[in-house]
Amino acid sequence: MLYERDPATIYRQSFAAIAAEADLGRLPETLRSVATRMIHACGMTDLVDDIVADPLAPGATAEALAAGAPVLCDCEMVRAGVIRRLLPADNDLVLSLNEPEVPALAGRLGTTRSAAAVELWRPRLAGAVVLIGNAPTALFHLLELLDDGAPLPAAIIATPVGFVGAAESKAGLVRDPRGVPYITVRGRRGGSAIAAAALNAIAMGAAAS
Repeated sequence: MLYERDPATIYRQSFAAIAAEADLGRLPETLRSVATRMIHACGMTDLVDDIVADPLAPGATAEALAAGAPVLCDCEMVRAGVIRRLLPADNDLVLSLNEPEVPALAGRLGTTRSAAAVELWRPRLAGAVVLIGNAPTALFHLLELLDDGAPLPAAIIATPVGFVGAAESKAGLVRDPRGVPYITVRGRRGGSAIAAAALNAIAMGAAAS
């Protein structure tokens, strides 16, 4: 079979297609490389129309990572998608979903395990980078924590996916980000690969600068 085998050529052609097909000009300059990587992660150039972000989010994320902030991940797939060698300070990738106390905590709170796992982020939330790619209830509960006076993270990258709560949780973030720079995607689309791609793009850009 004939197909492209050279990795550099594949990347070059992929990014050329994104540049040709996606209206990246609608985004601030600080977000274009991030959007390119998010699109590359899902193969949908029209994703650019649904990307909503604070232009300060990439810089805030890069500064937090450089300062050694942890990355708080909502699921295994998000954590697995982060390219660790790009992290500037060997940053912790925190995943509390599988902690033994989470099921009982979810029962007491009357919520999902994903949301209960976010409750365990409290001690490390201040100045952290939040990375949510799967569970709408994780984003909903994060916003509830912030409303209750929990410490503010440095940035929120949230692209939960699905048919129940995904669009609504992200709309809540956009409507009131609680003073935190954010990157998200409107509607049902999203996923772990897109969230991790956004973080990787920021870390890659910081490493190259």
